[in-house]
Amino acid sequence: MKKNLMFLGLAALGLASCNGGYKKGDNGMLYNIYTDKSGPKIKEGDFVLANFSLKRDDDSVLMSTYEHGRPTPLILPKPQYKGDIVDAFKLLAEGDSASVKLSADSAFKRSPKPPTFKGKYLIYDIKVVKVIPKGTMSEPVFQSTIQKYMLGLMDVQKTGEPAKIKQYIDSKKLTVNKTDSGLYYIINKPGSGPNIAVGDTAVINYTGSLLSGKVFDSSIKEVAVKAKLGSLGQRQFVPIHIVVGMKRVIQGWDEGLQLLNKGAKATLIIPSKLGYGPQGAGPIAPFTPITFDVEVVDIIHSKTPVTAPAAPIAPVAPVKK
Repeated sequence: MKKNLMFLGLAALGLASCNGGYKKGDNGMLYNIYTDKSGPKIKEGDFVLANFSLKRDDDSVLMSTYEHGRPTPLILPKPQYKGDIVDAFKLLAEGDSASVKLSADSAFKRSPKPPTFKGKYLIYDIKVVKVIPKGTMSEPVFQSTIQKYMLGLMDVQKTGEPAKIKQYIDSKKLTVNKTDSGLYYIINKPGSGPNIAVGDTAVINYTGSLLSGKVFDSSIKEVAVKAKLGSLGQRQFVPIHIVVGMKRVIQGWDEGLQLLNKGAKATLIIPSKLGYGPQGAGPIAPFTPITFDVEVVDIIHSKTPVTAPAAPIAPVAPVKK
């Protein structure tokens, strides 16, 4: 009997060793909790704010909240199957961090496995930032509590924006120009001829990025493919046409393009008040500064004078690092 117990103990130790310290959960799920706080574990229906990355066995990242610079909020749903990622969250509390391996065969039972996917596991690295337990709160009180918390986060994001821009400029040792509106820009390659005027059509190539370096859009196919942007087969990668100064694009573009002439290449660092503001857009969170690398391929000058909806803002002295 003692020999059998010893054998089982050694076998369990060997299994843990093979899995690199991971414990075994339901349906082949493996998990390793790195930070284990003493708070209550997350339950179905609780509000959770978490950072995570999703990887394959070869460590290639499929998705990451860190690239977008913001954690993901969710109300923890019921698990779709035993041992899915929801069950992993139930092992965690606020402040916990963990790595979870899910069997790819189980994860893709309800949806087709992508043809390019290779590997045995989907690997989640999770950091739980905040938990608001549903408990006995009524739904209106629960939603009000969540809204209050999220508004507080937005205030922090808003007040911290200037420091983020400064850190970005300093870390890259950039010498930038700044307009009265707060738009930062760098002329990487001067063009020739007159600047783009209000009513002109600018023909430009562009790449938009978060300050983290994550590309969220580009008119250049090679850049879009490298950044693994979605809908690659459904769009044409050609320079876009923009009628400048008519408030058809974000303010940072309307202003920034008027600083450029044909052939110019520039980087625009756009604070959220000149970009997507408190609403954000897609991967761009509320109160998030962004950058655009732009190239003026051509300018189609307007044949008739056009009155701008608002006067363009003139540049001021360069701001050095």
